[in-house]
Amino acid sequence: MGDKRAKQDPKNRKGICHNFLKPFLITFCLVTAAGIAGLAAYRWVTEPAQPAGNGQRQTPVAIVESSAVSGNEEQPAQPEEAETVSGKYGEILNDPEYMTANNIYTKDAASGEQVTIAFAGDILFDDRYAIMARVAQSGDITEGFAPDLIAEMKSADIMMLNNEFPYSDRGEPLAEKQFTFRAKPSTASYLQTLGVDIVSLANNHAYDYGEAALLDTMDTLDSAQIVFVGAGHDLAEARQPVCYIINDIKIAIVSATQIERLDNPDTKGATETSPGVFRCWNGDDLMETVREAKENSDFVIAYLHWGTENEDTIDWAQEKQAAEITQAGADLVIGDHSHCLQPVGTVNGVPVVYSLGNFWFSSKTIDTGMVKATLTGDGLKSLQFIACRQSGCRTELLQGEEKRRVLDYMRSISGGVQIDEDGYVTWR
Repeated sequence: MGDKRAKQDPKNRKGICHNFLKPFLITFCLVTAAGIAGLAAYRWVTEPAQPAGNGQRQTPVAIVESSAVSGNEEQPAQPEEAETVSGKYGEILNDPEYMTANNIYTKDAASGEQVTIAFAGDILFDDRYAIMARVAQSGDITEGFAPDLIAEMKSADIMMLNNEFPYSDRGEPLAEKQFTFRAKPSTASYLQTLGVDIVSLANNHAYDYGEAALLDTMDTLDSAQIVFVGAGHDLAEARQPVCYIINDIKIAIVSATQIERLDNPDTKGATETSPGVFRCWNGDDLMETVREAKENSDFVIAYLHWGTENEDTIDWAQEKQAAEITQAGADLVIGDHSHCLQPVGTVNGVPVVYSLGNFWFSSKTIDTGMVKATLTGDGLKSLQFIACRQSGCRTELLQGEEKRRVLDYMRSISGGVQIDEDGYVTWR
């Protein structure tokens, strides 16, 4: 108001009153303008950002206020924007609900340039069988594995093996079945100790104690934060791949079992309304699952329970399904069930490891191994067979002459591939 009156009365401009009011008015205007600017800046920083033109939220740029406005007073702490992930799969990684609904996981890789996935065959934690002789007394699973083998397992970004039994205290053994397995739910912690990330339940022993035990198994693995694939509360869950997004590479893992080869097997297949494993004796559902995974992923791995027990040669059903699954889009096929090593080969240009045999399963002395696949954004960079041996209820890495012996054996049964002295596989 004073500023307005001064402009209406020119006589005051050179008077004493004018000389007094002029500096006062200037100071008042400066302080008022500064206050308005400070308030605007404060509101701009603290109010939520408006959507940008591309639909993404803008992160406000920090404003440093001058001492003329804020003095030495501390400013209120500003809310932090939620950290977002960018990249090819950034939208998925920023949506936890979508990831949970679609069985998608992520992990930190040892390298920002590649992802390593290690695979092994059958394990058994049933304390009624000899394999648990070393471990049952102490409760320490490391009694069953050499330290350097455990280190090898833990060094992989993802470690997978076949969980050939249910975890449960419930149920009854299936009638007429010669061997039935079951382990205490507490033993699921062994998987964590060994560095295992994911297990397959698509095998012919996951249902040995019926539906209740299978349901307990899935609950137990969930509680232990071990991912499973190949079984579910219904067919939709049993056939759903597990996906990992690591280093902006989306890897899908599908698991299914051909065993038993009967219309009404002891190991119940999941249906639209009942729990069970993902069966692929009729391969239509498996091929559809692989095709869908290929459409939505960068790399598809099929982990299959197949083959003839104690036979190192592949059978006709393996040959038939290997051709079908690689045509459907699988980029790597890993097998188990035969209880012994089977060949490494290629089908339609895709590497197939037909069986890794027993990894830690019985008291027999038997050659076994792991396979380590290394992936980059361009696909499979390397595939390595790591020679091991199960003996005296303990599995260990092989070195020296014993390693050479097993690698020579793998070369002798494998066609169309080359395996070097370190176990790296190349194919034409």
